[in-house]
Amino acid sequence: MDIRRLPDTLVNQIAAGEVVERPAAAVKELVENALDAGATRIDVTLRDGGKALIAVADDGCGMEPEALAVAVERHATSKLPDDDLTHIRTLGFRGEALPSIGAVSRLTITSRPKGQDSAFAISVEGGAKMAPAPAAGGFGTRVEVRDLFYATPARLKFLKRSRTESDHAVDIVHRLAMAHPDVAFTLTDDGRTPVRLTAGTGDLLGVRLSRLGAVLGREFEENALPLEAERQGVRLTGHIGVPTFNRPTSASQYLFVNGRPVRDKLLVGAVRGAYVDFLARDRHPVLALFLEIDPVEVDVNVHPAKTEVRFRDQGLVRGLIVGSLKHALAQAGHRASTTVAMGALGSFQPHAVPQSSFQWQPRQNSGGGLSGGGLPGGYGGQGGYGGGTVSREMAEIAMAFQAPLGPRREEPPAPIAAFEPSARAEMPAAGASEAPSQQFPLGAARAQVHGTYIVAQTETGIVIVDQHAAHERLVYERIKCDLVEGGVKRQGLLIPEVVELDPADAERLVERAGELAELGLALEPFGNGCVVVREVPALLGGRANVKALVQDLADELAELGDTHALKERLDAVCSSMACHGSVRAGRPMNVEEMNALLRQMEATPHSGQCNHGRPTYVELKLADIERLFGRR
Repeated sequence: MDIRRLPDTLVNQIAAGEVVERPAAAVKELVENALDAGATRIDVTLRDGGKALIAVADDGCGMEPEALAVAVERHATSKLPDDDLTHIRTLGFRGEALPSIGAVSRLTITSRPKGQDSAFAISVEGGAKMAPAPAAGGFGTRVEVRDLFYATPARLKFLKRSRTESDHAVDIVHRLAMAHPDVAFTLTDDGRTPVRLTAGTGDLLGVRLSRLGAVLGREFEENALPLEAERQGVRLTGHIGVPTFNRPTSASQYLFVNGRPVRDKLLVGAVRGAYVDFLARDRHPVLALFLEIDPVEVDVNVHPAKTEVRFRDQGLVRGLIVGSLKHALAQAGHRASTTVAMGALGSFQPHAVPQSSFQWQPRQNSGGGLSGGGLPGGYGGQGGYGGGTVSREMAEIAMAFQAPLGPRREEPPAPIAAFEPSARAEMPAAGASEAPSQQFPLGAARAQVHGTYIVAQTETGIVIVDQHAAHERLVYERIKCDLVEGGVKRQGLLIPEVVELDPADAERLVERAGELAELGLALEPFGNGCVVVREVPALLGGRANVKALVQDLADELAELGDTHALKERLDAVCSSMACHGSVRAGRPMNVEEMNALLRQMEATPHSGQCNHGRPTYVELKLADIERLFGRR
């Protein structure tokens, strides 16, 4: 068998296949080189999504002609002064990607170090290197990659349409920009400029939050919690979204190790573990985490593109992430996402109103507003709402607000409707009408609507609380506290409850009877396919439907399997218990009960969302309500 060495050109093309699989990968390598060169401004230009042109210009340190000639050679670098791969403190190796890119494209590098009178340029075409020559150029370096993969046309058919390739490049630049908020970035593609970020100055956390807001949107900036923790020399900083600010995928989770964007299963799993009490399994938080660790403790050469890392002490890193994220979420108290209120306001739509009720007649004069006969009672005239269409929408919204208080439709009433009105309001005692709304963040209870929602008045608006979701979170947190303090208190049933189940479900419950007892539920086998429940968590009191609770727990155990201890999945088990022990929708509450619930919410961490990540309350500012009615 003959063994031969491959030509350098083919070796470089193979290397390019590992490092540069698409234009975005070339952008990543070139932008990282610019950052390592100390650039404070980086401009990226694409044409045809990067297939025709990729140009990256920076104001970094630049390269001498001699350095240019070496930079396009394989395994050449300026970034490992001590030749130690365990002490990598840069994003890449300056010359590592350049020969690979030059092997599959037409590459030109123009560079001028600070203090030099002129620039020099070097070209590589399909792997063939030219000699450096004088060229026109400012301080720094400009790399141009034209006709990517022209030398390997088979690779071109694997590329997507230009807009898709451009979007991948934008994502790469955004990720690097998050980690370097002190550097200005632009990206232009065929006349579009999807990235335009200015350099920030000042406190790192503040500057980074501004950069994250510019990349992820103002909504993230408004709903982000600061994070700063350190353990055994490992430092974690960043910002995390409150649980009610979530997404259907994990694509909006940005993780960095020593300034390097990574996609690491350990880090993603740690984030999931930190939010497990607050989000449904199909929802994911939005966050950006920056881990700083001694390079000796992490291996960044696991993947050719360096998107995966391996930690020497995985337990330390996971524990730091889970602990610090949970602490930050606890510090947020009952805070919920501002997008909940925005979504609520956006959901207000004008409803069809029978023409016999009233008829809108927009005023036709130049002053705008409504004619005197347009509304019952002659509202309108000078200073009225401007524009007939807008007026009609605002008034119809007003009618929608009034609808729950008006006559009910001809529908079978719920059992509780026989003795509970759909809206109830009780006036507070004389002399104390304004005190509660001024003292408490969630205000003072004013009404219960449809036996399900509490309406409270605050200094700046109103709060609408889902009583079942809110109390479910309170019970859940209380169960967890009881477990930490030595076990959930139990209450004996006057008459033990016999629950019939599938024999396999009953067997699973009996096998876990000891663990369930620690959670406050005492049960025993009672014949084939039956269990008898003698005690329930005291927090559930007489509210729990024991049969439904036991069936739900049996379903949870079937899903967990035999390999998981209940304590490893407290979120699932306690959540089921809390749901069955909370105030149900449709239960009437008086003012004292409603205010007590509000006060407990204010004092309980994470009460802004239920156990599934849904909001427990919506706050509407008075200014927003006034805009709905055209007052602003």
